Amino acid sequence: MATYLVIGASSGIGKATAKILALEGHSIIGTYHKTEPEKIENVRYFPLDVIQDTLNFDFVPEQIDGLIYCPGSINLLPFKRIQPKDFLSDYNLQVVGAIKSIQANLNRLKSASNPSIIVFSTVAVQQGFNFHTQVSSSKGAIEGLVRSLAAELSPTIRVNAVAPSITQTPLAKKLLSNSSKIEANAQRHPLKKIGTAKDIAHLVAFLVSEKASWITGQVVNVDGGISTLKI
Repeated sequence: MATYLVIGASSGIGKATAKILALEGHSIIGTYHKTEPEKIENVRYFPLDVIQDTLNFDFVPEQIDGLIYCPGSINLLPFKRIQPKDFLSDYNLQVVGAIKSIQANLNRLKSASNPSIIVFSTVAVQQGFNFHTQVSSSKGAIEGLVRSLAAELSPTIRVNAVAPSITQTPLAKKLLSNSSKIEANAQRHPLKKIGTAKDIAHLVAFLVSEKASWITGQVVNVDGGISTLKI
């Protein structure tokens, strides 16, 4: 069985991913910051604040088979109301945090037989939605990072991104706070429903596995069809 480092494993997609991989029998090293983790068999948790200048990963074993970076934010505002520092805040969390985490664990990944890195984008990068300039700016950088890093680290380490549409997670709580909002968002998608953290986590589990050993440099949409279908 494999050993995976899941950064941001105490909530949302990170938590669902840790659970699924643990149920498959893998050993999970999970980190948390503000959300206290739930006890899950095969998952060990350690505190980590990815915003800090220097990150200490001494709790990670010498070899890991995958790194899954889950911290993110959803800040939807009109462009004129967003301060430059707000863009930088998102960038530091979602891009710089991922970069620091990957750099700190490269040697651990290189020693594995099928190492993989997963980060997260959003369907909004390619679609262009109202009020998404803040989130799309940093996630657009993630997509560029994935393609360039996948080229640089091949053939040793695979690098992919998952680009969800809105999902039922604590991060999206304000956007899905009542039945009317849930239904309105569901109707925007061809499949007429909102995705769940498990929907995303199942894809992540596939991408880090041997079954995806010929997949790298990809941004994979899991979005109820909204990125490609017009019905």
